[in-house]
Parts: sequence; C-alpha cells; structure tokens
Amino acid sequence: MAHAGGRPSNYKDEYCKQAEQLARLGATDKEMASFFGVTEQTINNWKKNKPEFFESLKKGKILADARVSEALYEKTQDHTFMVAKTIKVKSSGYDDNGRKWEKEEIKQVEEEQFVSADTTAQIFWLKNRRSRDWRDKQDVQVTGGVNIVYADRDDKEL
Repeated sequence: MAHAGGRPSNYKDEYCKQAEQLARLGATDKEMASFFGVTEQTINNWKKNKPEFFESLKKGKILADARVSEALYEKTQDHTFMVAKTIKVKSSGYDDNGRKWEKEEIKQVEEEQFVSADTTAQIFWLKNRRSRDWRDKQDVQVTGGVNIVYADRDDKEL
C-alpha cells in the first residue's frame, strides 16, 4: 500500500514500551522526540495515529504523576524514619593485674529521625485540592445599592 503523502513513518512497535518508560521519568514531548530521533510533530502524529503509543504515554504519565503526588502528600505529614549511623564507642577498665585498658570500636546503629511536615507543601496541596477554600483570591459578590448622604456643607470647613 502506498503512503498517503510525506515521508513514511519510522515508527516501531517497541517505541510503546520505551515511551512509557520515558513518560514515567517525566520526559517531555521534545525530549522524547530527541530520544527517538524525530521532531515533536512526529511524536504528535504518532499520538494521533498510533493509539497504542498514545496509551503508553498516558500510562507512564499517570504513574509518574501518582508518584509525585504521593511524595508531595508525604511531605505534608510529620513522619519518622530510621537512619543508619556509624559511631565510635570507647570503653575502658582494668585488667586482672590492675592495669588500665582502653578500647575503641566503630559500630553501626539505627537512629530514629523526626521530620516536621512541610508547611509549603501543605499550602500547595490545599490550594490545589481545596482551591475554593484555600486560594489567595476570594470572589466576593456585593448586591444592593449604596445611599450617599451629604452633610450640610455650610456648617463644615473644607
């Protein structure tokens, strides 16, 4: 079958899996075009003409967005985590003959670390998830009329 016009597509079926992986890593259409050695317009054509390619991109982007959303949510919460630390332990004492001895060892220990919630992350989350209640700009509707009463100007100094 002859191609309808323009250059034939160099699209390959394996591009679906690669596009999904790139989308999971946060690649833009421009970056994907560079990876595949094509133009952004070609990427857009593949999205339009290759449903499996478009679905792979969507799937990768959804997974990436979910990971970022989860990480942002975690930052909005106080939490603790364990950290491995290397410490130096000194000990001393006396042997059976009354001579003083000292010993130094390096040990690995686990220590719990506390992290306070990130206020900026909380604000960002609320402004996006509950924008009606948390946005900076409030829409206020005023109804009714305004009555202006002028005082007698002859009695007042201006």
